[in-house]
Amino acid sequence: MKNNFAEKTFTDLSQIRNFCIIAHIDHGKSTLADRILGLSAVVAERDMRDQYLDNMDIERERGITIKAQNVRLPWVPRSGRHEGEEIVLQMIDTPGHVDFTYEVSRALEACEGAILLVDAAQGIEAQTLANLYLAMDKNLEIIPVLNKIDLPAADPDKYAEEIAYIIGCEPEDVLRVSGKTGEGVPALLDRVCELVPAPTTEYELDGPARALVFDSVYDTFRGVVTYIRMMDGTLRPRQKIELMASGATHEILEIGVVSPKPLPTKGLGPGEVGYIITGVKDVRETKVGDTITWANKGATEPLTGYADPNPMVYSGLFPISQGDFPALREALEKLQLNDASLTWEPETSVALGFGFRCGFLGLLHMEITRDRLEREFDLDLISTAPSVSYRVVHESGQEKHVHNPSEWPEGKNEAVFEPIVNMTVIVPSEFVGQTMELCQSKRGEMKNMDYLSEDRVELRYVMPLGEIIFDFFDMLKSRTRGYASLNYEEAGEQEADLVKVDILLQGEPVDAFSAIVHADDARYYGLKMTKKLRELIPRQQFEVPIQAAVGAKIIARENIRALRKDVLAKCYGGDVSRKRKLLEKQKAGKKRMKNIGSVEVPQEAFVAALSTDEG
Repeated sequence: MKNNFAEKTFTDLSQIRNFCIIAHIDHGKSTLADRILGLSAVVAERDMRDQYLDNMDIERERGITIKAQNVRLPWVPRSGRHEGEEIVLQMIDTPGHVDFTYEVSRALEACEGAILLVDAAQGIEAQTLANLYLAMDKNLEIIPVLNKIDLPAADPDKYAEEIAYIIGCEPEDVLRVSGKTGEGVPALLDRVCELVPAPTTEYELDGPARALVFDSVYDTFRGVVTYIRMMDGTLRPRQKIELMASGATHEILEIGVVSPKPLPTKGLGPGEVGYIITGVKDVRETKVGDTITWANKGATEPLTGYADPNPMVYSGLFPISQGDFPALREALEKLQLNDASLTWEPETSVALGFGFRCGFLGLLHMEITRDRLEREFDLDLISTAPSVSYRVVHESGQEKHVHNPSEWPEGKNEAVFEPIVNMTVIVPSEFVGQTMELCQSKRGEMKNMDYLSEDRVELRYVMPLGEIIFDFFDMLKSRTRGYASLNYEEAGEQEADLVKVDILLQGEPVDAFSAIVHADDARYYGLKMTKKLRELIPRQQFEVPIQAAVGAKIIARENIRALRKDVLAKCYGGDVSRKRKLLEKQKAGKKRMKNIGSVEVPQEAFVAALSTDEG
């Protein structure tokens, strides 16, 4: 099948089908995308490789999709109303993890249909449900598909009924495919051509252009590459364009489609998905969700973009060498263009020097971002323990948003509010008891419980976000032998009894070790940190007390014993009063040293105590 997109100027609207693939992590999205690429012959067989659309090393190593990828494919249906016609498929492969829901929401804006992919051996998962509801909210045409039917453990009949119950279709409407062997994939593409509606436009070709920016990446040589979905009108090379949110104007140097390599074209018309290059090098000029129009006589009404993502988890990123601080700032600016959900602001720590307080959508997002900064920009970083944003009302009536324990207001607080989330957990029915016990121990409040089938249960809880971000997911997996799946979304805030725990070394607070925790967990945190620091801080010439305090109240204490010289070594026998005199003299010296000495905490101790990957 010849890939002749570059020769065409514009594609007829009725020939276009924009769709995305949504699924849970590890349900075979990338494998199915590989099979579709192979069938449409846009990638030569000798160039084909697994996870073809996943460009980053980190995606290949972990076997997960982090960044949504769009690709344009030709297809001639072999059955149905459009049999024998050439249809243009514009497919977006989306991530499956809860932290990358924002990527999925942007992909859905550029589509009219979605393939709901479910593993035939595992059934529908919590994240799949969340993405399904997002697609339904956008009124997308949903095509339910069971993947991995070639597995010995597959039970397609059982899970077809489960999907039919959830989305309100018949079990026989659920397609059965294998991304690995290719079975059923041509029929799936025919179904996409049949059911997914062609895009619509307000103005046709002659009206003012409106294009939605749904993604962008930074290329070292070419600058910012902006991915757009054309809604109305046309864009051509050498045309002047305006970004409606920022008011910036540029000239299009190159316009084209991704198939799956970039192919320059003579223009893009309504309904088409492609890219533009304007030569812009400043990463802040292109904003995801912006509308592109003509610079002269362009559209007056922008398209509805996306809500800005709210960070759920905050963590400090500090360079191990302070000389790398400017390089870290530049790296964050470039990465923010590739990842619109990342937020950051400068921060200073007494212990760690200059760095940035970054906002992430979740723990995996935080881990991936740090990994990308270290790999792609050759930086060595320390990340502090993750925290969430609290709203504190002081007794004076002043309100403050606190992302960091060092910002906690002094004195008495009237009320403290913490963020809460609506959490969905899907577990086998045999593990319901252990899961409910875990959720209650983390201050969760149960809202609902549904049996999706006779042996799978959906539990819905309202839970403080601060309780989820540390080790909740690991504990859930261990209690359910890895069978549970988890999804959560923002649900506002609630008042809570939260306190700031300070860690004192020789009576002096060390800001880097402070934490905001629930009053019931304060003692546990204090004991944990004092024990950890006792092992990490080297012994001094004098005894060092390590204390955990809430306000003026000490809740935990450990002592680092002093290094002692054996002053009795030179006493061979003799009266006991002689030995006592030498010991008293040593004791007085230690006391004097303690009053004027200061505790030196080595950098390694800070790294080990604050690191989120301590093993």
